[in-house]
Amino acid sequence: MDEQLRQQYLKIMGVSVWQNKTAVPPAVEILTLLDDIPLVNNIESPCKEPSLRAVVEPVPEVNKPAMDGWQILQENIQNCQRCELNQYRQQALVGEGHQQADVVFIGEAPNDVDDKAGQVCAGQAGQLLDAMLKAIELDRQKIYWLNLLKCKLPESRAPHTSELLCCDDYLQQQINLLQPKVIYAMGNAVQHLLLTQQPLAAMRRRAHHYNGIPVIVSLSPQQLLQSPDDKRKAWQDLLQLKKTLASFSDVD
Repeated sequence: MDEQLRQQYLKIMGVSVWQNKTAVPPAVEILTLLDDIPLVNNIESPCKEPSLRAVVEPVPEVNKPAMDGWQILQENIQNCQRCELNQYRQQALVGEGHQQADVVFIGEAPNDVDDKAGQVCAGQAGQLLDAMLKAIELDRQKIYWLNLLKCKLPESRAPHTSELLCCDDYLQQQINLLQPKVIYAMGNAVQHLLLTQQPLAAMRRRAHHYNGIPVIVSLSPQQLLQSPDDKRKAWQDLLQLKKTLASFSDVD
């Protein structure tokens, strides 16, 4: 990347000098990011219900992907009526990005902006995500982004456990098809994905795995827009992601 362009992205992130990818010196100051973008109100709601994936009977799979896995999975999701959320969506959002991506970003659910745009992580959150990825020289087109839920939640309420369970096998099919090296789990998606009730703050900077895949825990772009002071934490998590991806390159 051109050095001048890199410095522009780092300036957006609030980092005045590029730091070594293996550490975050105390002097690093994460300043206000994208100040001209107003805060949004449809931040992911705290999950009020425990995940019961380990004890509840799984929803039977419908047309599990085979040879033409992505096409069948996309049709199943877009036509899904397993729960009442299909009544509120304009469209079900499968995910987007590179289908051979090394890293998969996982959020909780689309919001109104995503649903209207037909795009995962659209609008202000999408702009913020783009700036974050470019700051660590990671192209958004080379990742894959998906949500646990494929339909938006009415009035930005917390998802019901039954709704999350309805989408569980879609998630598992996507992970099986993608075969990522790393998962970057964000916000309220973390507890359900990792089957835990621990708060997000206690899970950051610790080793986690999903079906044997390393998981990095961080905050969602929506949460960062709502709480700009947390951008320093997200920057640390992004550097951890960059370091983890680099470790696979060293092995290869």
